[in-house]
Amino acid sequence: MSSENETPEPSGPAHDTVADAVKGNWVDRHAPAGLRPYLRLSRADRPIGTWLLLIPCWWGLVLAMLHDGRASWHDLWIFAGCGAGAWLMRGAGCTWNDITDRNLDGAVERTRSRPIPSGQVSVTGALLWLAAQALLALGILLTFHAAAILLGVISLAPVAIYPFAKRFTWWPQIFLGIAFNWGALLAWTAHRGALEMPAIYLYLAGMAWTLFYDTIYAHQDAEDDALIGIKSTARLFGSRSPTWLSRFLAGTVSLLGLAVIAALLGAPSANPLALFIALAGAMAMGWHMLWQLRQFDPENTPLLLRLFRSNRDAGLIALLFFAVALLV
Repeated sequence: MSSENETPEPSGPAHDTVADAVKGNWVDRHAPAGLRPYLRLSRADRPIGTWLLLIPCWWGLVLAMLHDGRASWHDLWIFAGCGAGAWLMRGAGCTWNDITDRNLDGAVERTRSRPIPSGQVSVTGALLWLAAQALLALGILLTFHAAAILLGVISLAPVAIYPFAKRFTWWPQIFLGIAFNWGALLAWTAHRGALEMPAIYLYLAGMAWTLFYDTIYAHQDAEDDALIGIKSTARLFGSRSPTWLSRFLAGTVSLLGLAVIAALLGAPSANPLALFIALAGAMAMGWHMLWQLRQFDPENTPLLLRLFRSNRDAGLIALLFFAVALLV
């Protein structure tokens, strides 16, 4: 209930919030009113997607440093560049997603408040915003090794295809995994100058992880998706989702462990202690995912969102162990 001394929140599209945004997020509270709809279009009010795009990048960079047994000042730039690039490319990808899904989003309760279907941003404005984010990300990419630049350019293909995947396959989460874990390949290559098998194993681990967390996420919209004909692994698996989630969990841990072994056993000076700590990181991430699996309830929408967001911590747990292994 409002008191007489409270100032009412200004009305209008620029002040409309998005239903599934983090409550009290910095965009709603502090961003200039005219910029808010565009930041919402980039999901700046929901940072979890940036984390899930960024963490595989940092995995790739730290494992590459573990392989070489060294770090350089350029690695600090790769670390920071991946952070800025993930924020920009996640924003560009979400903008493209919302452009292509503008009619579908208006038919789903959770997404109808997004900037385009709610009238906060025009399609033309969204396209210009998309171009601005992509150009800034390109500027960062051009500071990396030539092979990493090529990988970055190729990554645009899965980003462009992903929004359409749910229209023609029951496995759109695979396309999300292809796009969201590309940074593991890129960051390894930015450090090493070449794409090698440890990065590929790491990429596949990230894809299994994406199938895990995005299946949980997709259960939020399963009923609305069924009404409008949108496909997802959540709808495909139905009551069998826990079984499939356990398979994705096992795949994530196994492939992440394989990436660690390939990176460290092939190192110029293999360090058994570093190998043990890094492998423990894969196991610790697996324990976090197992906790999520035990909590999973497809009928509890708030819980589904909390579990999905908790994957930031799952990925950072593995990264922390990798970083400690680098120090030994």
